[in-house]
Amino acid sequence: MTHIPGTGHATASRSLVKTISWRTIGTIDTIIIARIVTGSWTAGAAIGGIEVFTKMVLYFFHERGWSFVDWGLEDIDPADPSSIVALPHS
Repeated sequence: MTHIPGTGHATASRSLVKTISWRTIGTIDTIIIARIVTGSWTAGAAIGGIEVFTKMVLYFFHERGWSFVDWGLEDIDPADPSSIVALPHS
């Protein structure tokens, strides 16, 4: 089998959308936990408001770093049509 460069790697746009969607979930979780711990929605919102930006930046660079790593990606054999999965067009 041969590796086809660029296959299996996320684009920067995909990484950004994943970053935003994951941080939305994570920030809601942080706000709720902070509310439970402190008893204050204001404190929860303050903590969530800060961490949403710091963790988005960290996650984005983490995701982009992984886009350069081939570990865990399966190569396909271009000579074997059964190893190629057709993606739906949008």
